[in-house]
Amino acid sequence: MVICLAIVAAGVAIRQADRWWFSPRRGRREPTTLRDIRALQRERANNVTPALLLAGHWWELVGWFLIAAHGGPLGWTAAAIAGAVKLRHLQEISHFAVHGVLTRTGRAGAALCEAAVHVPLGFVPVPVRRRRHVREHHPNATVAGVDPNLRELHAAGLCTGVTRPRFLRALVFPLTPAGAAATVRGIADNILASKARWWRLSGFAAVPVATAAALGWQAALFGWIVPRLLLYPQLAWMSLLVEHRWWDAESVDGPPAAVEAARCLRLYPDSAAAALLARGTWLPYGDLYHYAHSAHPAVRWNYLPLLEKHTLGTPAYTPDALLLSESAVVRHHFRALTRADRATPPQPAPERSRGRRERHRGPVSPTG
Repeated sequence: MVICLAIVAAGVAIRQADRWWFSPRRGRREPTTLRDIRALQRERANNVTPALLLAGHWWELVGWFLIAAHGGPLGWTAAAIAGAVKLRHLQEISHFAVHGVLTRTGRAGAALCEAAVHVPLGFVPVPVRRRRHVREHHPNATVAGVDPNLRELHAAGLCTGVTRPRFLRALVFPLTPAGAAATVRGIADNILASKARWWRLSGFAAVPVATAAALGWQAALFGWIVPRLLLYPQLAWMSLLVEHRWWDAESVDGPPAAVEAARCLRLYPDSAAAALLARGTWLPYGDLYHYAHSAHPAVRWNYLPLLEKHTLGTPAYTPDALLLSESAVVRHHFRALTRADRATPPQPAPERSRGRRERHRGPVSPTG
């Protein structure tokens, strides 16, 4: 078990190279303007440290596979939870590749993420995800009938006039039989819709098959299959829920910051401990700073806290909890849905805002 934990620690160490290289506090005064942040990001852009970042996460996964193989029920549980968190991290890293800011060149970022994320996780090809992400969601976030993310929420039962029991079931939709079936269908659609379907199918099956052959069925089941089909989709679903004021977003004109401030939210603004936990698990790599990302999607995650601190501030809705407080996100959503018949639905953002963000993270086919 010591060796397994050492492998996990080595993976953590490997991925710190990217964090250190892009750190805004390394070797200079902290940038405080958007122009300076973009200049620093361009200066440090490279294709090596992102590869190490992805390799580090996969090396950690190997350690958790070993823990699942040799740790008994406790190891199975730990590996399943850690595996789900690793998949969330991989999803978010690839999300920034879709925006073209993971590596120095977009082609390198796409190739890295196809090999290390999209193929093994059963995602759509990167160009398809980019279309859905950048063109369909970003300019139309929260717009009924247009935003693909909002369609996923509606399909799970989060609609106007929802009852409390149905609302509560929808919060854990990926863990329900219907949600698990939707996840499997989504993976199958992602693979079979591709022109390279047999190659992508082989790549998707390679991880569990190789893991089972080398380490046993426990490693494959608890280290990969349970996280990929159940736990990771639930973490992604929770992340989707806290991206926007989905059912009471305001429609405003103005610069990107104003448009996004009217439809985004910022979770845990006053709790450093809760924010740190979220950033390490279900809201990694800038996902906690969704408002800053939505306003400036070409900025890498390393610099989103600086944008919030120095140029943007926070949106109007800054809940202090996901579940258990008066301002909690789920309570806010439930109130918005039960009074949505009296609300004015958001309209598409002005054309000038096209090309900004999506984070398609539903349980069927995460693309953000």
